Amino acid sequence: MKTLLVCLLSLLPLLGMAQATPAKNQLSTHILDISTGQPAPSVTVSLSRYNAAQKTWTAVAEKKTDAAGRIADFLPATSATGTPGTYKLTFLTQPYFESKKQQSFYPFVEVVFEIKDGAHYHVPITLSPYGYSTYRGS
Repeated sequence: MKTLLVCLLSLLPLLGMAQATPAKNQLSTHILDISTGQPAPSVTVSLSRYNAAQKTWTAVAEKKTDAAGRIADFLPATSATGTPGTYKLTFLTQPYFESKKQQSFYPFVEVVFEIKDGAHYHVPITLSPYGYSTYRGS
């Protein structure tokens, strides 16, 4: 019986039933609404990359935070050296607060940072209607 089970398990990749290895991502973010102590779901966040020669920003991706206020897969890790550069996360906060029937001071929050190597970068914000903070997380 054990031999049969081992044989069946070895066939799973051929049948396309094996669990795929998740792609590694170099950048993630999270929003915690500190006015409620809860994550901020459904907030649109865009990622842009700075071109120093042209002095312009180029859109890389746009996603929404999940129910836990997270976006885990912003920048796929394409190599061991990563994708170095200057990046900007733009959090569209006004629609989030409007959905909660709250006024806010900041219609959006921009966080500019540098990726220098192939490490994982977690760039979260803590948010309230009249303030925000950011840091390099893990």
